[in-house]
Amino acid sequence: MSNKEVKAALKSAREAIRNKEYKEALKHCKAVLKQEKNNYNAWVFIGVAAAELEQPDQAKGAYEKAVELEPNQLLAWQGLANLYEKSNQTDVKGDLADVYQKLLELYGSGDKQKWCDVCNKLVELYHQEKKYLEVAWQKLIKMKQKEGAENAELHQLWKKMIQLLKDSTQYQDKKTEQLLLTAFEHALNSFDTIPGEDHQNLYKDFIQCLSKFPREAARLEKACNDMMALYPSVSYPLEVLCLHFVQSGTLSEESLCCFSRLLEMDPSSGPGIIGFGVKSLQEKKYKEAVNSLTEGLQKTSQCPAAWHYLADAQMKLHKHKDAVLSCNQALKALGTSEGPSLRWKNLMLLLKAEALIKITDANAAEEAIRAIEQIVDASSNPVVLAIRGQAYLKKGLMNQASKISQELLLSHPDVAESHALEGFIHYSEKNYEQAERSFLNAIERKAETAEYHQYLGLTYWFMSDETRKDKGKALTQFLKAAKLDSNLGSVFRYLGNYYRDVAGDKSRARGCYKKAFELDGTDEESGTGAVDLSVELGDMDTALSILNEVTERASPGTAKWAWLHRGLYYLRTDQPSQAVADLQAAVRADPKDSNCWESLGEAYLNRGSYSTALKSFRKASELNPGLVYSIYKAAAVEHILGKYENAIATYQQILKDTEDYVPALKGLGECYLSLARSALDNFFDGKAMDYIEQALEFFTRLQRPDVSCLWKLLGDSCTSVHVFSPAKVNIKVLGSLLGKNAATQRLNKSELLILGGRCYGRALKLMPLPSIWCDLGINYYRQAEHLTAVESDMNEISELLEKSLQCLKKAVRLDSKNHLYWNALGVVASCSAIGNYALAQHSFIKSVQAEKINVVAWTNLGVLYLTTGNVEQAHEAFKIAQSLEPSYLLCWIGQAFIAETVDSYDTMDLFRHTTELSMHTEGAKGYAHWVCSTLQDKSNRNTELYLYNIVQMNAIPAAQVVLSKYTERNPDDASAFTMLGYLNEYLNLKRQATDAYERAASLLKNSGDTERYNIAMQNCGRCLALGECDKAIEVYTSIPLTKFDGIVGIALAYFKKGLLQESIKAYEKALSVAESEEDKAHILTALAIIEYKQNKVDAAKTLLFKCSLKEPSMESLMALCTLGLVKEDATLATAALKELLKHEKGKYKIYERCLIASAVYALQGRNVGVQREISKAIHRYVLSFFRFPCKYIVLIILNSKQTFGGAVAGNVAHVLDVNHAKEVLVNIAVNQLTAGHHMLEDEKNNPLKNVQKAIHLYPDNPAAWAVLMAACHAENTVVCLNNTQPKRMDLEMTLLSTVLAKSKLYKFSTGENNLPCHYVQTLEDWCLCQAITSLEETGKLSEAEALCTKGLKSCPEHPALFLLLRQIQCKQLLQSHKELPDNILEELRKTVMTSSTSVAAWQWLANVYQSQRMMVGAEMCYRKSLQLASQQGSWNGKLSSLLRLAMLALEICMANVSNEHWPSLVQEATTEALKLSSCPLAALLQALLQYNRKMGARETRRMLERVVYQPGNPETIVSVARWYLLQHLYAKDDQELIDVSQSISYRNSVYLH
Repeated sequence: MSNKEVKAALKSAREAIRNKEYKEALKHCKAVLKQEKNNYNAWVFIGVAAAELEQPDQAKGAYEKAVELEPNQLLAWQGLANLYEKSNQTDVKGDLADVYQKLLELYGSGDKQKWCDVCNKLVELYHQEKKYLEVAWQKLIKMKQKEGAENAELHQLWKKMIQLLKDSTQYQDKKTEQLLLTAFEHALNSFDTIPGEDHQNLYKDFIQCLSKFPREAARLEKACNDMMALYPSVSYPLEVLCLHFVQSGTLSEESLCCFSRLLEMDPSSGPGIIGFGVKSLQEKKYKEAVNSLTEGLQKTSQCPAAWHYLADAQMKLHKHKDAVLSCNQALKALGTSEGPSLRWKNLMLLLKAEALIKITDANAAEEAIRAIEQIVDASSNPVVLAIRGQAYLKKGLMNQASKISQELLLSHPDVAESHALEGFIHYSEKNYEQAERSFLNAIERKAETAEYHQYLGLTYWFMSDETRKDKGKALTQFLKAAKLDSNLGSVFRYLGNYYRDVAGDKSRARGCYKKAFELDGTDEESGTGAVDLSVELGDMDTALSILNEVTERASPGTAKWAWLHRGLYYLRTDQPSQAVADLQAAVRADPKDSNCWESLGEAYLNRGSYSTALKSFRKASELNPGLVYSIYKAAAVEHILGKYENAIATYQQILKDTEDYVPALKGLGECYLSLARSALDNFFDGKAMDYIEQALEFFTRLQRPDVSCLWKLLGDSCTSVHVFSPAKVNIKVLGSLLGKNAATQRLNKSELLILGGRCYGRALKLMPLPSIWCDLGINYYRQAEHLTAVESDMNEISELLEKSLQCLKKAVRLDSKNHLYWNALGVVASCSAIGNYALAQHSFIKSVQAEKINVVAWTNLGVLYLTTGNVEQAHEAFKIAQSLEPSYLLCWIGQAFIAETVDSYDTMDLFRHTTELSMHTEGAKGYAHWVCSTLQDKSNRNTELYLYNIVQMNAIPAAQVVLSKYTERNPDDASAFTMLGYLNEYLNLKRQATDAYERAASLLKNSGDTERYNIAMQNCGRCLALGECDKAIEVYTSIPLTKFDGIVGIALAYFKKGLLQESIKAYEKALSVAESEEDKAHILTALAIIEYKQNKVDAAKTLLFKCSLKEPSMESLMALCTLGLVKEDATLATAALKELLKHEKGKYKIYERCLIASAVYALQGRNVGVQREISKAIHRYVLSFFRFPCKYIVLIILNSKQTFGGAVAGNVAHVLDVNHAKEVLVNIAVNQLTAGHHMLEDEKNNPLKNVQKAIHLYPDNPAAWAVLMAACHAENTVVCLNNTQPKRMDLEMTLLSTVLAKSKLYKFSTGENNLPCHYVQTLEDWCLCQAITSLEETGKLSEAEALCTKGLKSCPEHPALFLLLRQIQCKQLLQSHKELPDNILEELRKTVMTSSTSVAAWQWLANVYQSQRMMVGAEMCYRKSLQLASQQGSWNGKLSSLLRLAMLALEICMANVSNEHWPSLVQEATTEALKLSSCPLAALLQALLQYNRKMGARETRRMLERVVYQPGNPETIVSVARWYLLQHLYAKDDQELIDVSQSISYRNSVYLH
């Protein structure tokens, strides 16, 4: 290729590049290079094209080749520069810098603008690479200066240089720093307008930059001064200069002038305030220094020196924790620790260590050691070593501390710290003499250190006995320490101790304590001392001011002592609410302080928060069991709360440890007295007397005859017996109380009341209070009341009443504003023996005037008016009393008496209301009287008044309860005992009624009232006749019997005794005196019963018909109907029932009527009629028809399908009538057993649980034990079927023996609850058979056979036992798997024939025949059992016989016996079974028959599916059906249905599990 062609190719390549046809350009260039390998332009064009085609390596190679060929040509270098600038790779930055350097060299003599552009790029590159010392920018500036550039352009260049250098000053060296500062100076000098805002800002930047370079201090000061000269109103240079002076640590006149000038310019300037604080520190104004430095650092926090000065000032004030925090801030602000910073760091660490060893915190010493370890060259500094030794000593590392001390004494014996450390070690070891020498040596070398004088003083304080007595040396040292350091609070505390304990100068001691507390607000000892001495000096304002100051600034959980002292102050000044708040805060501060809890309990007690007070006292005693006072106060609070038993236990606990603790003895007596009063309110008189006896014992044990309140309590205890009957009072009193030598003596009521008066007299001698005068007056009144009751001498009674009146007048004169005294005076004045009604009225009115809400006085005033016949005024007074307190009992009794006086219908309601409010003798007797009066009126039974007052209000039990309490309190009231006996009769409490009547008769025997005595004896005989016939006859024969009731009573007693002839004579005598036809009918009925007892049935019928001919009574008709039932005379029973139903009297004898009607219907064979009759009775009289076990008993007999309904009925009966629970629960269990219920169905309501409850209620009932045996057998059967636990094994013999033992009680019983002998015998027989069956089923054949044989010996003609014996023997033979001989089979058949009416016996025989392959014989036996079940109406028997017959026939069919008889028998038996019920087993048997006939038929699948998918079918039946269904489907090869069936089977199994 010629040279011309080369040029043309290069031209084409250039055009191609211009047209962006880079590949074409490469072709042209390669063509050129083939001709000329060193063609510069070709290599440059290749570089350009390759770069555009994103082939950087090829482009770089091309450019480098071109540069190699022509190093001084621009094109290749420019291409390289463009290539590197576009590249993202970091490794090309160095190459790019070299390219820029070459371009600068090439542009240097040519294009200046391009030279500048390249220079700018190079500067940026060096800035990115942090190559600050490269001369590119300086070259640029020099170039501009040579060219004579303008000042503004140069200024911008210098600013650019500043920007490039100042952002990363931390990476710069000294040379770079100088470049930066030089740039600042040139930039500042090149400003056109000076001064100006931009110039000012740049100056600030310059000064800020200078402040970062510690070596440029002089330059910094000059710059600040220059800027201040230019800008005198700008504070910034002053602030920087002030901080510079602070940081430098030297405060000259110049620095102080700067501080003052800055504060004048800006009073809130942080540096200025810091400077003022440093100045205050130098002037030893430490508080001002702390305040100023703290304020300044809040505004300028990044000044390590200022933090150091603050920490130093805080150390001078002994605020060591604050000093530690300040040191931490200083170290944080310090940053790097090079040069001057290292010195500051060492100073701060040393100061921090000094502060830490002054702190009592356990971790502070360890932290101090760590701080010292960070100090550079610490081992060469004796002061640092001494502090390290103190830190070790603080931590308890005595060996290390001693080692440092010894080393210091050897190496630096002239340093005071060395000797001080030795002194600290000796002081901590209590080597006070050695400590004294060491501290004296330290003081000799550094006498101005207050701490050394303080510790020397402490050494003298604790040194020896001599110095302890004479604290003069200690005082001298303390005073020197206080003079040297007036902020050392602990010194002032010890000075306070000296002046308080040694000098006895409380005022000066208080001043020292106050000074110490002002210096150290956390010094509890000083604060406590100041407060206590202020209180002692009577300066409560000072004490409160200290406490208020502490509590106001205290954080939660702190300042316990202040809260405690202020709380106690409030407690003393009767401000319990404030005391509670403060003491709660004290407890929060120290929850383990028992004294705080005790004080808090006192505060709660004063406030009336008794429950909380009790908790507080208990907490105090828990924390400190030795606090007897807390335990005592806890008992006292329990007494206040009415928890007398708990209080007594607590008092007794105190007395175990402190036998003669007077408050506990007094508290025990008061508790027993309170218990006695409570028992009296509840009419527990026996308990009350016991409590009074114990109260007297503890009061007497006090042995404090000089205490007035003790004698008053003794008087109260003695006087409280006034409510008891004199015959009951016989209380033991300690002989010391009576002034006798005997240990104890028993006193009667009169003697106790006299003793109470004497005790009140002793109390008056010690302290003549009006309340004791009142108590004495009441005591005299009670003595007079007692003498009146025992009919004593009237003169003595009058004298006592006069004394009572005078005592009460004395009480009124002493305190005329006390309403209680006026009320007592009125009561005494109104008694019948005095009868001064005017004085009484005046007294009651004065009492009301003294206390407006005075229900007692108004009630007494009403009684006074009622006594004097002023009924209307009495009513008004009672009404006012009721309005004041509606629950006050006596005003209601007064209204009841008024109602009784005016014959009001409300009388009974009012008396009943009094008994509902509380118990009172007048209210109780009044209500009982009205209840008995209402009951005696037989004509009012159906009236609304009777139904409400007696039935709805449950009047009889209520009256019986209150009257029982009345007779306990008043055992000599014959009328009350008569009423009580009458009420007990209504409640069927025969024994109690008899006792009441006997008591009434004994009271009336010598009274002279013969008529009332005879009535009482008749009442007694009537009650005795029902159980104790001999006594009844004796009672009746002891009095003349002329009236109808008495004659009938002795006739009944003769009948119960079995003296039938005497009974007939008595009834005939009664018949002659009977007045009403009803009475005569009843007597004829009774005579008919006696005739029946003598087996004179016809005579009995005659007498009963005789009753029916006139006006038949319900009793005679029921007796006639019962006679027909007994004799199974359906005609007679039906006729009598018909008449009986005609004469129904509402709810009268509904249970008996229902039972008789049901029995008649059963006799007629009308089973449905029986159910309807009982159901009708229950629905009509559900609330009163409580005792209806007949329903579910009959249901069991008639139709076992209704047993579930029987169980439900039993549950309802149980809910309605809990009194008959024992009977109901047994019958519920029987019904549930019959219905097949068991524990797996319901764990709470099942036969076993119910019968267990019944046995717990009535353990002597043999029937309940028999049902328990059945329930256990049923549960064992269920357990075996389900293979679960637990099994109740080996209970048969235990339960059998229990039933036999319980049945003996009834066989030989003659009481009301005896069971018929045949019933008991039936129970025994059944239990014996059940036990034998259970033993047989559990495989205990030998035991079962032995028990059977034993039973047959006692009863040889027992067919059921004989059958059981044969079954056991046969089972043993069958287990041998041998064929039975014909003679044995014949014997078994004969045995079954002896029990020919037993369905189970025929089924068993059929099972034996089946085992011997005698299928026809088995069929005959099953048919026989079916026939018997049908005759007996046994649904279960019929169903089981049909199913067994079907299974027998199906077994033969499955054996493929070709006989149409057996399939038809299966079909016939299952069809009949399905008629009885929807029996799933019958359906399964039919399906299996179909399967046997036509396994693959569609009907087979349909029948099997019906069994499998029918909800509720037993799982065992479903499993069998499913197995045959799958066999059917496999035979049909129906895979889809097989999968469906198996999946359903799987889901069911998962569900079951």
